[in-house]
Amino acid sequence: MVTALFQLLDILVGLYKWAVILAAVFSILSAFGVLDTRNRLVWTIGDFLYRITEPALRPIRNFLPNFGGIDISPMILLIILVVVQYTILPKLYAAITLGQVQPLLL
Repeated sequence: MVTALFQLLDILVGLYKWAVILAAVFSILSAFGVLDTRNRLVWTIGDFLYRITEPALRPIRNFLPNFGGIDISPMILLIILVVVQYTILPKLYAAITLGQVQPLLL
């Protein structure tokens, strides 16, 4: 049961990484006018990506200084997600299932 839960968590973090990447690409393409946001399907996809990524990106944007129109918050969020997926989750899984207590970020 615990293994299935951690596999599901790993899949969800991986899917969220792709959502952040897609939202960043969508934002760039719509800013340069490549995508027509007046199209209902394009607007719906953009709105969905915005709604699922903005709650995680907003605190990072509030913390970062203004870089003059360059938004690096998706890159920082991706770094955080990679750290969680490849270091924290496996160590937490080992601590729960095997009883191996290790520092999470070392």
